[in-house]
Amino acid sequence: MGNQQLKKTMNGAVILTIAAFVAKVLSAVYRVPFQNMVGNTGFYVYQQVYPLYGLGMTLALNGLPVFLSKIIAETPTPEMQRKVQQKLFVLLAAFSLGIFLALYFGANVIAEGMGDRQLNGIIQAVSWQFLLVPFLSVSRGYFQGTFQMIPTAVSQVVEQVVRVAVILLVAYTYNASFESVYQMGADAMSSAWIAAIAASMTMAIFIVSHYKNRPFSAEIHPDSDPVPTYQKLLKRLGTEGLVLCLLSAMLLLLQLVDSFTLYNGLIQSGVEPESARNLKGIYDRGQPLVQLGMVVATAFSSSLLPMLTVSVVEKKTADFIHIAKSFLRITITIATAATFGMILLTPYLNHTLFGDKEGNLTIGIYLIAIFLASLIGAVNAIFQSRNQHRLAFVGLMIGLLVKALVNTYLVELRGTAGSSLGTVLALLATLVFSWLKLDGQLKTAVYAKGFCWKLVVSSIMMGVTVIVVTSLIHLTGLDASRTGSFVVAILGVGIGVAVFVKAIISVKLLTLREWLSLPFGKRVLRK
Repeated sequence: MGNQQLKKTMNGAVILTIAAFVAKVLSAVYRVPFQNMVGNTGFYVYQQVYPLYGLGMTLALNGLPVFLSKIIAETPTPEMQRKVQQKLFVLLAAFSLGIFLALYFGANVIAEGMGDRQLNGIIQAVSWQFLLVPFLSVSRGYFQGTFQMIPTAVSQVVEQVVRVAVILLVAYTYNASFESVYQMGADAMSSAWIAAIAASMTMAIFIVSHYKNRPFSAEIHPDSDPVPTYQKLLKRLGTEGLVLCLLSAMLLLLQLVDSFTLYNGLIQSGVEPESARNLKGIYDRGQPLVQLGMVVATAFSSSLLPMLTVSVVEKKTADFIHIAKSFLRITITIATAATFGMILLTPYLNHTLFGDKEGNLTIGIYLIAIFLASLIGAVNAIFQSRNQHRLAFVGLMIGLLVKALVNTYLVELRGTAGSSLGTVLALLATLVFSWLKLDGQLKTAVYAKGFCWKLVVSSIMMGVTVIVVTSLIHLTGLDASRTGSFVVAILGVGIGVAVFVKAIISVKLLTLREWLSLPFGKRVLRK
């Protein structure tokens, strides 16, 4: 790969990272006002079906475009790329149509499996977005495969903005209308296909602009390799493509297991249906908090991903090992701080964002997922950079199996806290497997130079400080109001971050090079 091409690729990676960051923040933040407007039961109705939407979004935005871009990049000429695009579109159209038909006409069966037949209209509403997956994934894959990241980035942000706007509009009008909470859920989930249409229109504009004044020749040079057959492309879609899609949807798949087991488990344990819906809505508060925590935990370490890619492309093994170690250390450091800090502040965050302190234990356990999922993502990024997709896939399957096997039992035993524990155990099983398969040289990133002990000491210093400060404020009664809890949460975050950063600098947890590789790292060191 030439220097210009490499520079273009790295710039594109930065653009996509920024767009993904904006989209993730939007996706997490909108659920707070949404829950405030529709209540716990309304939130339950939406969240029960949300994993199905999330899977469709993952197909169209993350998994398939990344995989398709790889195929396009491997195709030598524009003419062959066009032929490959056409074949991929046909295959994905058949696949997406099958999913649409299964969801639309199987909505009653799926809703019954979730324990609530009234969800069928919401499932049908979300099914329509799958009809737009082929166009979105192929067009995004093509542009990414030709190192043009702006179309995907812009369409990604447009899609999220439109979807959030529709959802919040539906929630706002819900209280003024006489429609049922299930009709509100169906209207809110219609945002999936409305946003997909907006994203498709955005991509169409980029496609027209791209091919304008660029006459297309259907001729293929006789010396070129033959265009891959449908059979070959289908085989790659079913292996490499499937793995990438599933890995991108790890937390969504665990949430999907919750959709089929948590509500049913509560009912089986003797909880009344209305109370079960309310409890599930409270449980779902943890998901946006985990998303926000993971955005923080991964935003900093992702700055090293382009460097990791460069070292693989240029076959610089020593550089790869060094960068991968730093990648792991930074991810573990930030994920630990984000997880521990948010758990300590759970009562205040819960009260501030959702209006009460119900489900603190359930949410606190669920927040452990920030650390586990962030580290799994880092390890999987290393696996995928080395084309070790199978290891990442097996780890994911182990986690899903654990969640499916233990969740109902834990729910019947401990209610929603049991389901949070099921998610933590599933992620822990995935992490243990993945860590055991990781290169021995990379594991030393955690064991060398007292890294673990330094991290523990820094975390304890932060935790003790936050507990003392919040306890003193609690004695004043300030946190009795929602505004007061907001003040406590802000103070807790600010003091916790300051103490943790000061502590890890004092104990030299990260190297100077690692600090300088982070956004704002140089500024932090100066201060």
